[in-house]
Amino acid sequence: LQTRMQSLRPEPAARYRNVLEALWRIARTEGVWRPMRGLNITATGAGPAHALYFACYEKLKKTLSDVIHAGGNSHVANGAAGCVATLLHDAAMNPAEVVKQRMQMYNSPYQRVTDCVRTVWRNEGAGAFYRSYTTQLTMNIPFQAIHFMTYEFLQEQLNPHRQYNPGSHVVSGACAGAVAAAATTPLDVCKTLLNTQESLALSSNISGHITGMANAFRTVYQVGGVTAYFRGVQARVIYQMPSTAIAWSVYEFFKYILTKRQEERRAGK
Repeated sequence: LQTRMQSLRPEPAARYRNVLEALWRIARTEGVWRPMRGLNITATGAGPAHALYFACYEKLKKTLSDVIHAGGNSHVANGAAGCVATLLHDAAMNPAEVVKQRMQMYNSPYQRVTDCVRTVWRNEGAGAFYRSYTTQLTMNIPFQAIHFMTYEFLQEQLNPHRQYNPGSHVVSGACAGAVAAAATTPLDVCKTLLNTQESLALSSNISGHITGMANAFRTVYQVGGVTAYFRGVQARVIYQMPSTAIAWSVYEFFKYILTKRQEERRAGK
């Protein structure tokens, strides 16, 4: 839904007033499973991407916190660790994001993931899978900085003793995702344009391909003005809230289990 609603010049049949209308019309006219398109490639990329993401974050957060505020929690360390972790996460996830968004566009010519990968590679080269990487980083670095600092701040308020508390992890994760998503929507719109190379938007672009964040920002403004930067903000917030809530709750659960086992092993020795 987010990809569709961020389209700059959608076909008449793909113009939606809100998230619920978009979901209803897509399911009714294109099939019930159409909103799930791209799930397989997203799941394939998400595993290694999130493993790198949380491993890097946890290690850097501890190292930087010890340097900046020994024995305590540092918001600067949390934000910096989130920024560095994003570099690894996006490097693994960007190609999957390109394929996913191309398959989600209205009247997408791709039936399977392999068809999309082959066509993009043949027609645009390997660089097409990383055309939006710098924009992705430009979006995700502030996103993750806001996200991690908000999450850690809310944990201090809701769970000051930092014990395993599923309710606080879900609420903190959802709120952190919502705040970060709303703040970075303009960058996400530009990233979507770079990934999809939307044909109707390309007609206003002399170069034939939209490359780079500056070019994407210019094109978005030319096509839709300032309001175009916030296309799909509702869908983005609705998407990020459960996404970050699930990610944090699952991460905290496994962190708790693994830490508990390590403590039991040490006690057994």
